[in-house]
Amino acid sequence: MDKKSIYIAAVLLIGMPSFYFGIQQSRAARSPVSPLSTADEIRDGFDEAIDVVQEEYAGEVELEKLGKASIQEMLHQLDPHSNFFTKEEFDQLQTEQQSRIYGIGVTIAQRYDRVYILSATPGAPGHRAGLRYGDALVAVNGQSVKEWKQEQVLHQVRGEKGEVVEISVERPGVTEPITVRIKRDEVKLPTVRTVFMTQQAGTGYIGLTGGFAAKTEEELSAAIIKLKQEGMKQLVLDLRGNPGGLLDQAIEVAKKFLPGGQKILEVRGRKDNADGKVFKAPENNVPENLPLVILINGGTASASEVVAGALQDHDRALIVGENSFGKGLVQSVKRLTYGVGLTLTTQKYYTPTGRSIQRDYSNVSIYDYYYHRQNSEQEAKTEKTGALLTDGGRTVYGGGGITPDVVVKPSESRNFAPGSAQSKVFYGAFLFVRQLVAGQIANLRDYRVAETQYKNRLTQDDINRFPIDEKVLAAYREFIATKEEANFNLSDEQFEAKKNQIILQIRREIMTAAFGPEAGDQVALAEDAQFRKALELLPEAKMLADNVRRASNDKQ
Repeated sequence: MDKKSIYIAAVLLIGMPSFYFGIQQSRAARSPVSPLSTADEIRDGFDEAIDVVQEEYAGEVELEKLGKASIQEMLHQLDPHSNFFTKEEFDQLQTEQQSRIYGIGVTIAQRYDRVYILSATPGAPGHRAGLRYGDALVAVNGQSVKEWKQEQVLHQVRGEKGEVVEISVERPGVTEPITVRIKRDEVKLPTVRTVFMTQQAGTGYIGLTGGFAAKTEEELSAAIIKLKQEGMKQLVLDLRGNPGGLLDQAIEVAKKFLPGGQKILEVRGRKDNADGKVFKAPENNVPENLPLVILINGGTASASEVVAGALQDHDRALIVGENSFGKGLVQSVKRLTYGVGLTLTTQKYYTPTGRSIQRDYSNVSIYDYYYHRQNSEQEAKTEKTGALLTDGGRTVYGGGGITPDVVVKPSESRNFAPGSAQSKVFYGAFLFVRQLVAGQIANLRDYRVAETQYKNRLTQDDINRFPIDEKVLAAYREFIATKEEANFNLSDEQFEAKKNQIILQIRREIMTAAFGPEAGDQVALAEDAQFRKALELLPEAKMLADNVRRASNDKQ
């Protein structure tokens, strides 16, 4: 961003408030008022300020950062979700919404103080180059990434199609870093991340956790067809952690489960209903009539709240978990001059019963808003939000996201704070298994995984192949005791208290290394309190589905 672009932001930030307050003062005084500053004076003053900063500021001056921060702060005076994007960021936003990205096809994650590869998509460039679970990223294009965060690494790994990127990794048991040159290619970025049949007869699980992008409805339809072929009669749809995305795809997903003519969503602008729009399932809609339970949590936001709210209001699904995030503001994507862009809030979401999804953001900092930190007055205000009734007479609440029909706190394995015993288990288990599957743990060579055999459904034989017995636990304790610099060690009391979690986390990491991330997710779900509750409630969900089907038949 050049000086001219920042100047435009300065005019908006300085000139507009001056103009506004000048008008207010003139009204109060009932007399003409001279402008506080002409455009030329603003420009000259701004140029002079930038020149002084560039010449005399003690640190580095990055004009792009200054410009972005100026515009972003202006937008955040409106609401927490209107955002400004540099050209590079805006291009990436549109690429992700189209489910298209150019990279090498690996899943990476921050584990304690390093970034590691958790899996390589079969057939993708990274997989063909031999990258695999447990590889620690050392350098990208010769530049060290040991101190980088996950987002920085992703930014460097992704790029133009056909370009070559050089990746260096550290692998347990290999003395020198491994360096490979990989040509970037189009990599699928699915929003439906996990699909499998559970151990409960006739029950399918779909993890729609990757947002809502251009092909979400298509991916969901394919997943449902696949599971029906495997005998699915009822479904758990997981929207936990789904941050939202394209509204049209949320509408399409809701249509899959609602009879014709039923209202899905209303969006209203500044003038309420005058510029609003109502979305309904088409009259000739033939919906899926599977019994359905939807999982949500505090990371379920925006488009995913639209789906959960519509299906709850029409008694088409039971909602289980924790209150959703509460983002009911609609952003229009605007491309501006020089390729930069912004997402500007233009409307608000309302569920079929008329519930506002949006959580109150007045008098709350951006940090507190995103981390759900509210004062007692705001919490009381949320609690007083009026109750409404679903089609079947169930009570639902608005104004603070989607409230589950059945509230269930997350399992401890999904809920830990930095430095806690649970975080020690999480990170310690990963680092231990990284060595274990590389054949580097003495007397446990049978646990070596030469190559990941990707599966989307685990069998008991798969699990039994890698028993987590006392021998493995003893090796784990010995391993974490040597990691004093990271303080992964556990006292005897902590170890006994966390033993089941330790076994679960070690098994999850081994299954991920041996059979892929979907296999690891299945292990975690087996001990997931919210998921287990969803399974228990499927008979109740069946009654709701049967009622909706009968009502639809009577209407015809």
